[in-house]
Amino acid sequence: MSEAARKRPKLTGEDRLPGDPSRAELIARMIRVDHAGEYGAARIYDGQLAVLGRAAGAGEIRRMAEQEKSHLEAFDKLVVERRVRPTALSPLWHVAGYALGAASALMGERAAMACTVAVETVIGEHYAGQAARLGDDEAELRALIEEFREDELGHRDAALAGGAEEMAGYGPFTRAVKAGTRLAIWLSERI
Repeated sequence: MSEAARKRPKLTGEDRLPGDPSRAELIARMIRVDHAGEYGAARIYDGQLAVLGRAAGAGEIRRMAEQEKSHLEAFDKLVVERRVRPTALSPLWHVAGYALGAASALMGERAAMACTVAVETVIGEHYAGQAARLGDDEAELRALIEEFREDELGHRDAALAGGAEEMAGYGPFTRAVKAGTRLAIWLSERI
């Protein structure tokens, strides 16, 4: 690679192949899915807090929920600023997110934390992939995604410290939640 090629700024979508989404669609998909994901995460925490109320682990969940709401507000603004159509699946994520949160909390605080570990692990991977695809022309969006990724990984780490791995059935439970999260990401990018 020539010196000039190494110094040239990387542009979002410059490495796309025939049949790949255009640069504009790539950015729209990212914003759409991240908006949906932050909405779903807020609903998961709403469900957990509805069940756990003032239980010992609820304070940490409340802190994470507040951070997710600030992430959602940022993506609410981006949806409007960038004129991105939100996912048509928002009504589904409204119910499914709350149900997942409530169900995990009904299984106990450790299950609620295991749910957080599973979701935030997938989201951390997802955000890392997005940041890698964004070029220098989208440095602000990339910085936002990287900041939120660090927050999500902090949630995962707090949930691990909160005893998530001590949940009976931790492995199968987290694998199922991870699979559901990956499916929700795939669907929300497209629908």
